[in-house]
Amino acid sequence: MSRPSLAALAGLALLCVPALSSQATALEARPMRVSERASHVPAGAGALAPFPYIQFCLANAADCQTSKGPAVVEWSPANRALVQTVNLSVNRGIRPVKDAVDIWRADVAQGDCNDYALTKRRALLRKGLPAGALRMAVATTAEGEWHAVLVVSTSAGDMVLDNRFGQVKLWSQTDLHWSTIASAADPRVWRAVAR
Repeated sequence: MSRPSLAALAGLALLCVPALSSQATALEARPMRVSERASHVPAGAGALAPFPYIQFCLANAADCQTSKGPAVVEWSPANRALVQTVNLSVNRGIRPVKDAVDIWRADVAQGDCNDYALTKRRALLRKGLPAGALRMAVATTAEGEWHAVLVVSTSAGDMVLDNRFGQVKLWSQTDLHWSTIASAADPRVWRAVAR
């Protein structure tokens, strides 16, 4: 399969389908240990952020601020329940519709994968999870469709909140072929996923 250039991603409308999941409550955070790095998405060289994401950040500066908190949250029962509940709630709350023009938004009634992911990120920020642990990412599905998801960096590894599934899965256990991911330090800076 030939992949479009990162620049071609800028105007690409992402096709996405709905999902399902489970529960909620608090937060705990801590720095990442060296032994945990293997279970995290390997971010490599700098890459272009998707252009619609740049537009989203220009219109929603509070969603794209540099993180001052930890880049990894404890995968405690409370945080697991919170992440699963937000994933399920957003998956059920947004009606899946493919954008004619790719515009990334949060807190919408209908939209595609990037809208689901941004809404989940915003909801988890409101619940107190640190911005650095909540990273937007772009990948390709097994069917070859470009797809945006939210990645939550936890002590158990990077967990993927995908609108196609109710379950929150470890990044390496998804059907995704990873392309780029936002930096933990600054969500406006993106990195290629090292292969």
